Amino acid sequence: MTTLLINSIYRATEGEGIHIGVPQIFVRFQGCHVGCVNCDTKETWDFDPAYTKSIDEVMERIETLSQDIIKRVSITGGDPLHPSHIPSLLNLINELKSRNYFINIEAAGTRIVKEVFDLVDFISYDFKTPSTTVKTSKELLIKFIEDYGFKAQIKAVVSDKKDFEATFDAFYFVKKSGLTIPPWCLTPCFEPGEQFPMNRFQQVVQLNESFGLPFRVIGQQHKWVYGSEARLV
Repeated sequence: MTTLLINSIYRATEGEGIHIGVPQIFVRFQGCHVGCVNCDTKETWDFDPAYTKSIDEVMERIETLSQDIIKRVSITGGDPLHPSHIPSLLNLINELKSRNYFINIEAAGTRIVKEVFDLVDFISYDFKTPSTTVKTSKELLIKFIEDYGFKAQIKAVVSDKKDFEATFDAFYFVKKSGLTIPPWCLTPCFEPGEQFPMNRFQQVVQLNESFGLPFRVIGQQHKWVYGSEARLV
């Protein structure tokens, strides 16, 4: 029997990126070794067997939330693309496809998983900025855009000018390759426990303008509405 490590399954409005405002069902995997220091869901890092669910339990919860009205699922984490998750993740994706769900997956930007990326409908691919302490290879980014840019967005969490400049450097690296760049979103960092970081948001907007407006600046709407520490929203 297929089992998965699942932190939570919930219905919410997409709070960030180019699909902001779209209702969908989130399936959040438990377990991550990426280790971004500014991660806002560190409770999902442990590979804790207490979170084990059967695929039947997962699908039953999704169908209950869907009510055959919401047919979009966003798979997130944790890191759903950790190698230990892949067999069960593929089973889940195939089951969702058999029931005509649109499937988005949140990718950490540290690996390309062809067997997963070929199946899903959309990929939200992170470019990790210096403040995360995780590095996204620019060569891997090129490869990802070559193969999957037609159904993707690139997202970067920006905390300061150094983060912005690193993201622009990667953007320019891709642009020089001649590839068509998919929508590239900057998310001003909004830390747990913070009030809305207006000055940081304004700085990111101003930097984008001064560098020729290469990016879309899209904040985290769910944090504005519910606060920076709310869950399942």
